[in-house]
Amino acid sequence: MIDFIKSFRADEDGAVTVDWVVLTAAVVGMAVLTYAALAENTQAVTNATGAAVLTAEDFLTN
Repeated sequence: MIDFIKSFRADEDGAVTVDWVVLTAAVVGMAVLTYAALAENTQAVTNATGAAVLTAEDFLTN
């Protein structure tokens, strides 16, 4: 039984998969945080742009 535990502890099969999963989760987490940080500001810029277009449209049609 002790030999089994030692061989299990020394076995490195699947380590690359675990690293890949951890790195992928980190990238996804960073993408979610970036989206959360930018979403409000993006909406504000979109609203300001829409207001500017409507103002210019009113100016050009009159």
